[in-house]
Amino acid sequence: MKITLLATSDTHGFIEPTNYVDSGLDKPFGIEKACSTIKSYQKTHPDEKIILLDNGDFLEGSPMAYYVAKRADKQDQEAFFTAYNEVGYQLGTIGNHEFDYGLDYLNYMMKNSDRRFVCANIVDNNNEPLLADPYAILDVAGVKIGFLGLTTTSTKKWKNVNDLNDFNLISELDACKRYVPEIRKKADVVVVVYHGGFERDHTGNWNDINPGENRGYDILKNIPGIDALISGHQHRKIASQLFNVPIVQPGSRGQYVAKISIEVKDHNVIRSESELLNVKDSEPDQTIRNTVTDLSKHLEAWLDKPLSRIKGSLTFDDPFKARIHESTFIELIQKIQMDKMGTDLSATALYNNEAHGFEDPITMRNIITNYVYPNTLVTSKITGADLRGALEVTAQYFTVRHGDVVVNEKFIFPKERFYNYDMYEGIDYTLNISKPVGHRVTRLKYHGKDVQDDQVLTIALNRYRASGGGHYPMYTSDKIVKSSDMTISHVIMEYLQKHPVIEATVNHNFEIIASSEERN
Repeated sequence: MKITLLATSDTHGFIEPTNYVDSGLDKPFGIEKACSTIKSYQKTHPDEKIILLDNGDFLEGSPMAYYVAKRADKQDQEAFFTAYNEVGYQLGTIGNHEFDYGLDYLNYMMKNSDRRFVCANIVDNNNEPLLADPYAILDVAGVKIGFLGLTTTSTKKWKNVNDLNDFNLISELDACKRYVPEIRKKADVVVVVYHGGFERDHTGNWNDINPGENRGYDILKNIPGIDALISGHQHRKIASQLFNVPIVQPGSRGQYVAKISIEVKDHNVIRSESELLNVKDSEPDQTIRNTVTDLSKHLEAWLDKPLSRIKGSLTFDDPFKARIHESTFIELIQKIQMDKMGTDLSATALYNNEAHGFEDPITMRNIITNYVYPNTLVTSKITGADLRGALEVTAQYFTVRHGDVVVNEKFIFPKERFYNYDMYEGIDYTLNISKPVGHRVTRLKYHGKDVQDDQVLTIALNRYRASGGGHYPMYTSDKIVKSSDMTISHVIMEYLQKHPVIEATVNHNFEIIASSEERN
């Protein structure tokens, strides 16, 4: 008997095939296209026993997801979860970004989802599963298949998780050691559904800059009895074998549907293989499109509402150059953060390569497509030594190739991490990428004077970074002295409503070089 697992992961609320930067509806991704791909496969493979799964991170990441969580009425929220239900998922696990809008919202969405959630390593204070059963066993024509759910332990870095009582994460390996033997006794086939990725390649070489965030390699190396592993979180495209176990990871936004085929004879796995099904040529599923029609109209009207006019330009053409040379857009965001929190300094990132700043007039579409994360702002009290250390971390985003500054490949593969490169305002600084790592901050001044190690400064940061997220160990929660409950996108909107005309300015307070020639 042939059993086929079809899975999505990291769809991030992209139901329609659009990135919302423009009004086009024919991008090569989205739940509508993924659903059509799944239905087509089901129709053309009637003899296979097909199980549909989602591997997490479906509640956050798109303008639609933000609108549904923060602005929509119950009817539009219902359209959102109904669209996901119409895919026909039977099982799913929980992603780290599921917590970004709070536990109440997550519980509401889980309650209204038709699929059964499994997650073994999100536990209470007694180390018992907190939000879902650790695993589920499905009987498919007499073959029992066990599905163990796991979430990356890096979830504890996300802003809302550390505020929860009776909430803990145990390591993925410990959860596997506890439950895989138990499932093995009850099931013919054991599948791990892991919202996490692979820290090493098939040769064992380390390929992850975030130790502990992805444990797929360790799981398969150390835990016997696993027949298949569905992965995610890194947004990679993987269909392969690792330790003779089929593995998949279907990118993000519904770009691919992951497929694992397992042949079972006499209750034993005799053959398995993995594949990625590209959704780009699929027509959007009409049932889902009809479901979100009103939601989409409400979202578009909200996105296109004018907020401010611009004197000058707040757009940029090249995201790489916008990270090398300060742009008017980044300076405006820094000004807004410092205005809101009343700080000496501010740090922010250019979070993706799709948006290109604010167009005139500035709308919510501009805000949401440039700032997709529902982070909140905090004020941290830091020292000059902390600041220098943070700049050394952010400088690792770059390297030098043939004399030119380029992006360090570790920030592109195995996962794009543009959000871990911060730019700063309130100081003047130079990062000389030709210098050794840890010695690249060659100029650091505050109000024209060299910053001293023991100097105390306040800085506006998003909570993820202020808690050390992105491997900034100098930023710790105990240094936070003030918090805002508003998401940063809402802070930007509030500022623009108070300032109907925005003047585009840039002071070029930082430079990124690979040269022996520096300004003082």
